[in-house]
Amino acid sequence: MFSVSEKASEMIKEFLKDQKETPSIRIFIQEGGCSGPSLGMALDESKENDEVFEDRGVTFLIEKELFEMAKPIAVEFITTPRGSGFKLNSSMVQEGGGCGSCGGSCG
Repeated sequence: MFSVSEKASEMIKEFLKDQKETPSIRIFIQEGGCSGPSLGMALDESKENDEVFEDRGVTFLIEKELFEMAKPIAVEFITTPRGSGFKLNSSMVQEGGGCGSCGGSCG
């Protein structure tokens, strides 16, 4: 399962509005500091081994192996006292739970 909240969809469309052609959004795994790997987003082109999802006129790409490992994936846009941005939720298990030496500020 792959889902995109209405607010996230609005914000992605706002970000892409000045593009001549609407690019695809790739969901990828990025290495993290203390919290371990997480999902990120970037503009990209489709590849042969991608799962492709369409949502409200936006195309999302996820490598099939990653999708199987992380599904379900939900893209949200959140606002907190510290700021706002996209949040990607998935079933990926965070191993380790932190390195213990960062004091919560490593990245």
